[in-house]
Amino acid sequence: MPRYELCVILKAMQRLETAAVLRRTVETLFERGAVVRSLENLGERRLPYKISKHNCLHTHGGYFSIDFHASTNIVSELLDHLERDVDVLRPTVLKKDVEVSEAQGCGLQNEKAKVIRVKRFTNKRKRSGTRFCPFGK
Repeated sequence: MPRYELCVILKAMQRLETAAVLRRTVETLFERGAVVRSLENLGERRLPYKISKHNCLHTHGGYFSIDFHASTNIVSELLDHLERDVDVLRPTVLKKDVEVSEAQGCGLQNEKAKVIRVKRFTNKRKRSGTRFCPFGK
């Protein structure tokens, strides 16, 4: 199962109401067979622009991040469900990259080789053979 991150902006509410919305969201993930790894509160902030959702104009919201593993076919269902939720202003699902371990060839020696190759390619100049320069240099 791939790893995903659900970034959710909730409308500004009291702490108990926010907890109920997050509980509902996590239960929705569990019902669809997802495994939740972490839930992170990123704080309540002023929105970068006014969001009109469910006939209300919102200027403040609570930002939350949920890290989970799930099958690929439930992501669209989850987004549809969250779009219909009255308390969710903006749901976004991001697919996280697979972490690279030392055994897969990530290390200082490989990084040095990449840098050296890049320098070799960038130091080469193409010369046309003519000495004409239209700018007088």
